[in-house]
Amino acid sequence: MVTINIGMLHYVLDHIYGAFMHRTKISPPFFSRGWGGSKLELLERMIKDLFPEVEGQNWPPSLIQPAWRTVWETRNACLREGVFRTTCDEQLISAMPPESHTARVAFLAPKHVPPHKMACVVHLAGTGDHSFDRRLHLGGPLLKENIATMVLESPLYGRRRPMMQHGSKLLCVSDLLLLGRATIDETRSLLHWLDYEAGFGKMGVCGLSMGGVHAAMVGSLHPTPVATLPFLSPHSAVVAFCEGILRYGTAWEALREDLAVQKPAMTLEDVRERMRNVLSLTDVTRFPIPKNPNAVIFVAATDDGYIPKHSVLELQKAWPGSEVRWVTGGHVSSFLLHNDEFRRAIVDGLNRLEWKEPPF
Repeated sequence: MVTINIGMLHYVLDHIYGAFMHRTKISPPFFSRGWGGSKLELLERMIKDLFPEVEGQNWPPSLIQPAWRTVWETRNACLREGVFRTTCDEQLISAMPPESHTARVAFLAPKHVPPHKMACVVHLAGTGDHSFDRRLHLGGPLLKENIATMVLESPLYGRRRPMMQHGSKLLCVSDLLLLGRATIDETRSLLHWLDYEAGFGKMGVCGLSMGGVHAAMVGSLHPTPVATLPFLSPHSAVVAFCEGILRYGTAWEALREDLAVQKPAMTLEDVRERMRNVLSLTDVTRFPIPKNPNAVIFVAATDDGYIPKHSVLELQKAWPGSEVRWVTGGHVSSFLLHNDEFRRAIVDGLNRLEWKEPPF
């Protein structure tokens, strides 16, 4: 009798998918244009500025007024799309490609329910998620729970992708930091709009993989309690690009050549160490504990070829009161098969928040 280790099958599936996506010549590798020069220095400084000097103090989100159009509506629900100018400051905008200056969101909400009796969750994009469809599919069934879904199109993704960029393969290391910092700013502004303009009673932020890292950062830095729901996410981009499968899809030689202009004796190990140092800025364990850590639920996979277990547990340890839930599978199979578990985490996270006082 042959015993099949299902967990190992999931893990191997991740590596097969990763080899197909990142080791073949179907698309260029990540960071084929190098580090990003002065843009990287700017982004490193701006990421460091995220951390409040005094625990519990966060800079206020920028105000937005999206321009909306209705995509469709039924008797019970309505899908709208909105646009607004990115809320990043002018220094960051100058580092962005022009295509990314206008932010786009989809907003799926129940009809005939007062906003203060509804919740809304902002869904952030994982690597390769260029459209609204997958996240609307995840959030759609939550309409019956009176939970609305807002989907942000990431900078450098979808219609915001620069012309020279192939798919999700960011051209420079600085682009990864830019994507993160801009996503944080825009998401905090959307949560502020949902709170003060739309009047929702509860709010949350979720994301899968890279989107989960950004969701954790937003939940940490937002000035009011929000449900924070990272799915299949590491504690830092170091894990993805220096330990996980994405290291096979990274242009290490191009990065070495870029550094060798200043230091000719650079080895590939020197380059990897430089990458670890840069991406340590994305380490969510360095961020403040969210205002309500009990409303933080991580959903992780038992046999994830991209995200090792220790990475998830580091975040839980850093945020006492948070919860980790495990689903059986790898990164790819869990992404495909466990949407119900992600939805359950969204509902439970929101249930751990207090309702806002209704308006008079």
